[in-house]
Amino acid sequence: MSKSSTNTASNPVIAAKAGFDLGHFVRTYMIVGVLILFVVALAIMTNGNSIAPVNLVNVIRQVSAIGIIGVGMTFVIITLGIDLSVGSILGLSAVVAASLAQDPTGSLVKFQGIDVPVIVAILAGLGVGALAGFTNGILIAKFRLAPFIATLGMMSIARGLAYIYTGDGRPFSGLKPEYNYLGQGYLFADPNQPLSGIPLPVVLFVGVALIATFVLSYTKFGRYTYAIGGNEVAARVSGIRIPRVTIIIYTISGLLAGLAGILWSARTGSGNSTLGQGIELDAITAVIVGGTSFKGGIGKIWGTVVGALLIGTINNGLDLLNVSPFWQIVVKGCIIIIAIIIDERKNSKTA
Repeated sequence: MSKSSTNTASNPVIAAKAGFDLGHFVRTYMIVGVLILFVVALAIMTNGNSIAPVNLVNVIRQVSAIGIIGVGMTFVIITLGIDLSVGSILGLSAVVAASLAQDPTGSLVKFQGIDVPVIVAILAGLGVGALAGFTNGILIAKFRLAPFIATLGMMSIARGLAYIYTGDGRPFSGLKPEYNYLGQGYLFADPNQPLSGIPLPVVLFVGVALIATFVLSYTKFGRYTYAIGGNEVAARVSGIRIPRVTIIIYTISGLLAGLAGILWSARTGSGNSTLGQGIELDAITAVIVGGTSFKGGIGKIWGTVVGALLIGTINNGLDLLNVSPFWQIVVKGCIIIIAIIIDERKNSKTA
């Protein structure tokens, strides 16, 4: 061993510097810098309105639904899949849960006179989401349909069922306070201080993100997820039961879409069959911008969380600047394209 190499090995400071990859660090955490840049820029452009406490509370509530769906989408995209049905599943789950959470004494309720416990309404919404996701998984794993085709079909089916369930398209309103608390309540709130505490949807979002991080990082299921996306042939040869993992992943995606639907209907105080239209675009954007690769095998939940915060910040900033919703769709489409171009260049350099 040479003298220089001996000195480097014996000096931890030099060794740390030698092992630090600035390019990798920038690529990994660039999304955090972009988020900070957007927050500062929008604060300047809106004269501080974008960072007002009331506005921030609204933003993080809205981000929670996108982020929860994005967590499930992260699992899907890591395995080289896609789920276009999450928005429709959200809407279907929302109307089913909201219909059961109505005050039975109202004059315009779906099940007049039948008092259903709120927990039943919640479980029904989650069950509808999980069942739709499970169906996606079966179509992909057992019938060998491409994820794009299977979830595109489910997108239409779930939205159609939501319209059918509501009958004339009338939203289910007059929901019980206990149900609305899920979307409107605060944890650790001070009764004497408005907007104090942590919005409950944010608590649930953080909880879902932490559980998903643990699953992906420290369980066999997480390793199987990365393995399938990295090299499906090698995963199959190594004994991984790919159909089972695929079904579970799409079931998780549907379940989380159902949870997002419950939170959204609880936040607005009504279940509408149009809820969730286009949210799949926000969720996919959050996942891709957060660093999950469309080529599979790469992705982190924390990146999706930051990506969701970025999308929520952009949406809110454009609203405050009175930008047309149609232009907002164009902006989000451009963000997806840019993120995919960056992902392609990054993969080409590491290939």
